[in-house]
Order: sequence, then C-alpha cells, then structure tokens
Amino acid sequence: MRKIFLTAAFAVSIGLGQAQEPSHEPSKGESHEEEAMPHELLWKWANFAILAGALGWLISKNAGPYFQSRSEEIRRGIEEAAKTRADAEARAAEIERRVSNLATEVEQIRAQSHAEISREGERVRAETEAQIQKIQAQAENEIQSAAKHATQDLKAFASQLAVQRAEEQIRARLTGPSQEELVSGFISELRGKAESH
Repeated sequence: MRKIFLTAAFAVSIGLGQAQEPSHEPSKGESHEEEAMPHELLWKWANFAILAGALGWLISKNAGPYFQSRSEEIRRGIEEAAKTRADAEARAAEIERRVSNLATEVEQIRAQSHAEISREGERVRAETEAQIQKIQAQAENEIQSAAKHATQDLKAFASQLAVQRAEEQIRARLTGPSQEELVSGFISELRGKAESH
C-alpha cells in the first residue's frame, strides 16, 4: 500500500510540474505556436486528469481492503484487550473475594481443628475406659480364680488336718484290748461276707 501511495504522489508531482511550466515570451516567429499553447495546456490538464483518475481508481481499489483489514486488526486488538481486561478484573475480584473470606476460612479451620481434637480426645478417653474396664474384669476373674483355688486348697488342708487329728485321737484312745477287739470284729465281718458268697 505504501508503494502505491508513493507512486501516486510521484505521478501527481510530475503532472503538476508539467502543468505549471512557465510559458516563455513568444517571439515574432513563434506566433503560430501561441495558438497551439492553449491546446497543449488542455492536453496537459487532460493527461493530469487521466493520471489522477487512474491513481484514484488504484487507491480506491487497494485502499478499501487495506483499511478494512487494518480496521479489522484494530477491532480484534480492542476485543482481545477488552477480554484480557475482563479476565484481569475477574482474577482481581476473585483474589479480593478470597482475601475478604480469608478470616472466615481461618475461623472455620480453627473450629474444625477444635472439633477434630475434641473427637480424638473423646475417642482416646473411650478407648482408655474400655481398656480399664477390660483390665478390671480380667483382674476380678483372676482374683475369683485365685480365691477359688485358695478355698479348695484350704478345704483340702482342713480335711487333711481333720483326718490327722482324728487319727491322732483314735490312736490315743486305742489301747491293746480295744485293738484286738476291733481286729477280731473286722475279721469276723470278713468271714461273714465270705460265707454269704
């Protein structure tokens, strides 16, 4: 496009230069050329008009699409700038919203942390109580088992002691004649049983 403008400007300057050439004083011998001068001037202006028309036609033919494409580029640039600006404003608004909500989010996080700590404390407390109850039940079972064994041992010891005491009392009471009497009674009882079979 720039080349077209330069060519047009050069042609216009040449045409104007030729149209404005100073006329020189005619001499006596040049009287017939005076009559040709107005026609020459007319031809120069006609030539200039044709050149200007051709240049105008070239400019109108090429300038329209050039200016249209240029205006399209400018429009696209404006649209992209508007879109970029809208994106930047949206990001700025989002950042402002986050900053304004930051205190609320911090409070929510603190509340969640306290709630989680409380829940964890309750869980640990419940587990500890369950373990304590389990240990107490186990200890009570062991105590009952030990008491049962101790009672059985005590009964066995008491029985053994009672037998020993009874044996000692029997020995103390048994004298020679009573022993003979017992032995003879036992033997006669055995004989009676043997005879019955």
